[in-house]
Amino acid sequence: MNRINESVPQEFILLGFSDRPWLELPLFVVFLISYILTILGNLAIIIVSRLDSKLHTPMYFFLTNLSLLDLCYTTSTVPQMLVNICSIRKVISYGGCVAQLFIFLALGSTECLLLAVMSFDRFVAICRPLRYSVIMHQKLCLQLAAISWVSGFSNSVLQSTLTLQMPLCGHKEVDHFFCEVPALLKLSCVDTTANEAELFFISVLFLLIPVTLILISYAFIVQAVLRIKSVEGRRKAFGTCGSHLIVVSLFYGTAIYMYLQPPSPASKDRGKMVSLFYGIITPMLNPLIYTLRNKDVKGAFKRLIARIFLI
Repeated sequence: MNRINESVPQEFILLGFSDRPWLELPLFVVFLISYILTILGNLAIIIVSRLDSKLHTPMYFFLTNLSLLDLCYTTSTVPQMLVNICSIRKVISYGGCVAQLFIFLALGSTECLLLAVMSFDRFVAICRPLRYSVIMHQKLCLQLAAISWVSGFSNSVLQSTLTLQMPLCGHKEVDHFFCEVPALLKLSCVDTTANEAELFFISVLFLLIPVTLILISYAFIVQAVLRIKSVEGRRKAFGTCGSHLIVVSLFYGTAIYMYLQPPSPASKDRGKMVSLFYGIITPMLNPLIYTLRNKDVKGAFKRLIARIFLI
């Protein structure tokens, strides 16, 4: 145990793309703009969903949870990334790395389940419209949200503990932009086959199973929508469901590529870019996708702006 403790560095060096210094300025600009848009967009959705009574429905309750999650998700990594890009020594303390690992993994796992819950909500709304208010009552919505958050954080406790117990033997150069399980496992000086197998199994539970359930629910949704006689009704149903499907594709597609792909030296840099996509770009796009394709949210924004100017 002492040998393992002594091998833990006081800080980690986050390499990122430090071997390509010409990329640092463009990346800094992209990260900064994405982070600002993420903060503003998700805050706007949270505020308008709370202030507009017409949005006090299960769908927007879950969307508010998603926006809060994305705010914390990006804040756990992007500020440190911006600091490191501007610094000569691209370091993070051991405690900072542990916190980043735990929070990023917890919120990412929670989002995996929350998106599945949101698809269930759409399934009930379109396939069981007459029973929607009975099935999706407030207590069930709170329970589904709580299960998503608790499960996500429980998974992070397990994954973080197993990862941090691996001896590093003084290795401290993390070939990534932030502290993430696959990158930290590569630092270990012992066989990580068991950890990688466990990570793959958990990834199946949190990625493949939810996305499979989402696809099944949307197969039923498409059948139900095609039976709607009203053209306007079909357009509205496809509009709200289309927004959710875009978010699902962006998030699950990149996360599955990162966590369920066999490790390969050739895909190292590609993996960094993919992790940036689900860690930064997707949380920025979520508010844009849900607002630009959703008449209810756009109408709520207009009413809120009108109320502000009238005051």
